Amino acid sequence: MNGLALTGLRPYGGTFLVFSDYMRGAVRLTALMQTGVTFVWTHDSIGLGEDGPTHQPVEQLWGLRAIPGLPVIRPCDANETSAVWRIILGEQAPAALILSRQAVETVTTPELAVHASRGAYVLQDAHEPEAIIVATGSEMGLALQAAITLNTQGIATRVVSAPCLEWFDAQPSEYRESVLPSAVSNRVSVEAGATQGWYKYVKTPIGLDHFGASGAPALLYKEFGITAEAIVAAVLANREAEVQRRR
Repeated sequence: MNGLALTGLRPYGGTFLVFSDYMRGAVRLTALMQTGVTFVWTHDSIGLGEDGPTHQPVEQLWGLRAIPGLPVIRPCDANETSAVWRIILGEQAPAALILSRQAVETVTTPELAVHASRGAYVLQDAHEPEAIIVATGSEMGLALQAAITLNTQGIATRVVSAPCLEWFDAQPSEYRESVLPSAVSNRVSVEAGATQGWYKYVKTPIGLDHFGASGAPALLYKEFGITAEAIVAAVLANREAEVQRRR
């Protein structure tokens, strides 16, 4: 693909996300040369279920995000995927498009999904939000479920979709502040992978800092605490900790 890109073509290729490990040298070269190669990596989480931990990516997302000059894009639904694909085709630059195997609900509209071009945006807002949930990819549904519960309990909760943190970091500070206001410290992220890089953006990341297991996807998500209930519990725990601190 690197060779094809040097001829002026726009190549793309796809495989399981976990196999990006085997490709890392070539991917690094793509980022170094800034060629217009698009890596399409699918099967992006423990949602692979019975394929087991050898095929379930855990550390790959943040490993790829560590490569300079490589936007790592994990859209939450078909509309976001279409929106970011238009952006990718409009730039002669590398891109990593991370897609899920499992079915995901369409939670955006085409008009809303265009904001994915800024890397992160407010998907669902609340008046004077007290908490913010940030999600990517197939975990967006969990974030929205948690927000319903929290808003019902009187905790105004904003949901942010963050398909590409590299694009978000490149935005003006005013925009970044409008999405993740510094006044709202009760922030929780949810992504079915390693949590290490999320501390830059949130107080409590929910994810997976160990290898997965073989089993039904729904069972694995529940067993490893990647659920709407876990998100709600994290927001409530942060809220209580803040109350105790102020006392």
